[in-house]
Amino acid sequence: MPYGGNDWLDLNQEETIEPELPICDPHHHFWDLRSERTPYGRYLLHELVDDFAGHNITSTVFIEARAMYNIDIEESYQSVGEVEFVQGLSAASASGIYGKSRAAAAIIGHANLNLGPDVESVLEALLTASPNRFRGIRHIVAKDDDPEVVMRQIYDLKEQMTTKNFIEGAKVLAKMGLTFDSWMYFHQLPELLNLAKQVPDLNIVLDHVGGLLQVGKYSNIKEEVKEIWKKNISDLSECPNVKIKLGGLGMPIFGYDWHTRDIPISSDELASDMAPILDFCIEKFTPQRGMFESNFPVDKVSFSYNNLYNAFKKYSKEFTKSERAAMFHDNAVEFYNINEK
Repeated sequence: MPYGGNDWLDLNQEETIEPELPICDPHHHFWDLRSERTPYGRYLLHELVDDFAGHNITSTVFIEARAMYNIDIEESYQSVGEVEFVQGLSAASASGIYGKSRAAAAIIGHANLNLGPDVESVLEALLTASPNRFRGIRHIVAKDDDPEVVMRQIYDLKEQMTTKNFIEGAKVLAKMGLTFDSWMYFHQLPELLNLAKQVPDLNIVLDHVGGLLQVGKYSNIKEEVKEIWKKNISDLSECPNVKIKLGGLGMPIFGYDWHTRDIPISSDELASDMAPILDFCIEKFTPQRGMFESNFPVDKVSFSYNNLYNAFKKYSKEFTKSERAAMFHDNAVEFYNINEK
């Protein structure tokens, strides 16, 4: 039963453990009427709140998803529509009607860094759309020639992060005190390493443990791919301006079978399965530079929000109290400058 919905997830319901532990979820999306996302073509505030019920989600960070773009304005500025859309949802959350959690307390939009210095006016427009919550952008560069690696190409360009314009655009981000969320595949990580060195004052976070592909042509060379991924993660971890998000493994491109099971995976098994990947990332980046993320609703094809955070809690039980606080909450709050008061 691939890509099950809520009825499928309900087949394995667990009691929430450690419900008092404060969590800032640093990575989720909102969208509406999105036909290419199945079975979650709609994911709005009430769906998110329903999903994290039980856990003490104090705040969340919205990450751009190319949703609700304003098609009536110049192309470079169309992404402002998404930030306007999410600003409304975050204002609704701040009303308290949906509970104590503050969803989208920080908003990450999109601007095309290939514009170079000209990206500044786009960033200013995004700040105008959300002067109190906009914190930075994500510019997806994930690109692979294998058809089984499903990723819609936003800008069909090779090695974007190495170009003069992209680097100049990144410098504008840094100058404005904005952050950079980066999503790419394991073989592209050296490009991010170069960018991190070129713009050392830019605060960067690597999404989804660095895109470890284990499907398509990579399924027959999994161990070789893991070694390349490990080297690239290790090299990148030496850049102090880079942090890492610990999650995204529910995406089928990581090669797990969780989304195909008749009964959804339990948190015990999920914690065990994720451990080798999380262990390596935390060893290299340390707990002070890692953030547990949901990546919902994308990862919802593989497990429930409740079981995922139960798994994170079980996985991290041997870390110290301060290390766990950092990875579940504090690192994200600091990186995205979230005020939870």
